[in-house]
Amino acid sequence: MGDWVRERIVDTGRLPLFCFFVALIVTFVATRINVRLIRAKIGWFRNISVGEMHIHHVVFGVVLMLIGGVSGLVTAASAVAAAVFGIGAALVLDEFALILHLHDVYWEEEGRASVDAVFVAIAVTGLLLIGLRPLTWEYGGVAPWWLLLGNLVLAVITLLKGKIWTGLVGLFVPPLLVVGAIRLARPASPWAHWFFAVKSPRKMATAMRREQRWRRPAIQAKIAVQEFVSGRHDLPSTRKRRGHN
Repeated sequence: MGDWVRERIVDTGRLPLFCFFVALIVTFVATRINVRLIRAKIGWFRNISVGEMHIHHVVFGVVLMLIGGVSGLVTAASAVAAAVFGIGAALVLDEFALILHLHDVYWEEEGRASVDAVFVAIAVTGLLLIGLRPLTWEYGGVAPWWLLLGNLVLAVITLLKGKIWTGLVGLFVPPLLVVGAIRLARPASPWAHWFFAVKSPRKMATAMRREQRWRRPAIQAKIAVQEFVSGRHDLPSTRKRRGHN
């Protein structure tokens, strides 16, 4: 294991990225365990408050990201700084939905966006860690500018069609962008709103049928994974906004 880390991580200059990756995952898991214990009112686990003001952990995350980011710029301890930045990033992304909606939706349906944000960060960091680079075909180096631009256009189209994971992973594996850009858009996507709703109701109907048949089971499976990792986000409102810091 030590030889593998030295050859694949240290010697390739990816140690800071590896430290960020590990810190991100460990902190997210630890945070979710903590908030679930707070929610269940187990032991000494409680919210952090100053007087009547509830201090969310995104505050600590922002501070740690600043410390880690600035430390990485001014010191040689880039691996340590990356780990600190990863801890802060996990705390911030765990409350991404709160930032997005500007109110506490941690345990509401909208709170699942935080888990999605963390999963995206882990996936993108993992792809970078194994050596992939965005918008290139990785065939012997950096792709020419016209290919980079073409991949970027395909990525934008794919994302506008509502295929978030295909678009993000496709940045690192460009053939997926071709598939995503060609295939029918999801019915709730901006692309469907612009081009299907009035101009092509038949395509909209087809997209909705595909959504019901194929997408809904995938969403249910994703929600099951989210709830296993982070707890339920759709409990009655009297309990929704309690039990996290």
